[in-house]
Parts: sequence; C-alpha cells; structure tokens
Amino acid sequence: MKNIVSTLAVLLISITTFAQKDFQGMAVYESKTSTADFKSRFEGNKDITPEMQKTIEERMKKMFEKTFILNFDKNTSIYKEEEKLEAPGTQGGGMRMMSSMMGGGGTFFKNVKDKSYSVDKEFMGKEFLVKDSLPTLKWKMESETREIGGYMCMKATAVRPASKTDFRNFRPKKQEEKKEGEKAETKDKKTNFMDEVEMPKDITVTAWYSPEIPVNQGPENYWGLPGLILEVNDGKTTILCSKIILNAKEKVEIKAPTKGSVISQKDYDETVIKKMEEFREMNQGRGGNSGMQIRMGR
Repeated sequence: MKNIVSTLAVLLISITTFAQKDFQGMAVYESKTSTADFKSRFEGNKDITPEMQKTIEERMKKMFEKTFILNFDKNTSIYKEEEKLEAPGTQGGGMRMMSSMMGGGGTFFKNVKDKSYSVDKEFMGKEFLVKDSLPTLKWKMESETREIGGYMCMKATAVRPASKTDFRNFRPKKQEEKKEGEKAETKDKKTNFMDEVEMPKDITVTAWYSPEIPVNQGPENYWGLPGLILEVNDGKTTILCSKIILNAKEKVEIKAPTKGSVISQKDYDETVIKKMEEFREMNQGRGGNSGMQIRMGR
C-alpha cells in the first residue's frame, strides 16, 4: 500500500511540474569512450618513451572523456560540451577537428515535435550547419529497471547504423580481418592510422530512461522514449547523467544554431569522408611524416 501511495505521489508531482507552461530542465552528462583497444597498440612499442606514452594517454583522455550540458523543455533541447578554459595553443585546428569527430564541438539542437535537428560543426577550417530529420530508432522496451541519481529508470535497446564520421565508432582492425594482400606490420614499418581501424556496420544501443521526467529527450541525437534518457551506451561510449535541475529560476534560451553553411547529414558525411581520404593520400605521398601516422611494432 505504501509503495502505491509513493508511486502516486511521484506521478502527481511529475504531472504538476511538467504541466507548467514555461517548464525547463537541465541535465549534466559525462561521456566516456573506452580506449583500451587503442592503448594496446602502443604497449610494447620501443619507439614510444614513457613520457610520450603519458602525453598520448593525456590527449586521449581529453578527447574521449567530456562533459556535456543538456537544456530542455517539452519539445526542444540544446546539447553542448561544457566550456572550459584551455591552455594557449591546445585548441588548434587539428584538436577542433578531432573534437567535432568525437561528439564535441558546436551546439546540437533537437525539436522532437518537428522531428528535426541542427548542429553547427567546424571541419578543416570550414563551418557547417547540419540540418536534417531526427533518426528514428526502433526501441525495444525491456523489463529491467535501475536507479540513476535518485530517479527510477527503465531499459530500452535499439540497433542503429554506425556513423562513418564519428571517430568513437572506429575499432582497431584485427590481423585476421585485414584484406587479402595486406602484410603484417613489422617493427620498422610506418602505418597510416586509417589503415589500422575499421568501422562496424551497426551498433547496439542500450538506454536507461526515467518516466519520472516525461520529456522525449536525451543526449546527442538520442530521443523517442517516454522519459528523459539518463544513460546511453553503444558498447564503446557511455554517456551518463550526473546532475539534473528542473525549473531553475534562471531560464536558458533554447534556440537552434544559425552559423555555418547549411548542409544535410548525408552530404556532410560524404564531405568529411572525401576530405579524410584526401588527407590520407597526401600523408602517404609525404612518406608518412604526419600525426595521422604511427609506427607499429610489438
């Protein structure tokens, strides 16, 4: 009886809170991508000193561990990386490009009522405004439940195509999976980084959403569940909500970005892939003296 009363009380509070005309909320998310597969490629490499190893790990941590802020109302939201004061010279063009390919950079605006999104991105010195329809995932509702930050959450899973322009989706290529004719690396061989990774076709997504916050929102381009998504995992990357504030006194203006050349997601992906191929060929032509190339050897 007590459980029923408690549940009804929570639902009543939720209905009252979200019925407000000017309702708004804010959620903080911590995004972390596993780097174990990539770190293993450097272990045992005599050409990499302990100092170099430390520098590599620090840079990987900076790229693969980020904090994001989601401001949302009933129909719209903006998702943006938390602004931090960077040391001079640490945010060059290459770092901005990698940040964009790691899910950071720019403002991701969603309108779940219109099922549309827009995000401003910078790639190789050019600013783009990607505008397109929100991807529709076929969520499968699971029976499992858990608590996140004091909110009761329910589990849902879905399978989606892997984005070819999201660096987090890359997987180190296994020796047995290399194309016929490719030779195994030797200690003295320089290998283009892009030759050492592959992209999976599909990704299985696991999300935890809370019906206690009945908004059709979530981090990045995730949406479509009857409650705010507080955690999402795609096998390599986990995005976990660490803080929620509902109806703060100070409201945030939730509006779509407008800066950059308007382009569809498909055209943007094709542009990025083309430029990456050009960059790769250019590096190979220079004999491998590039940050995109690494010396392999175990």
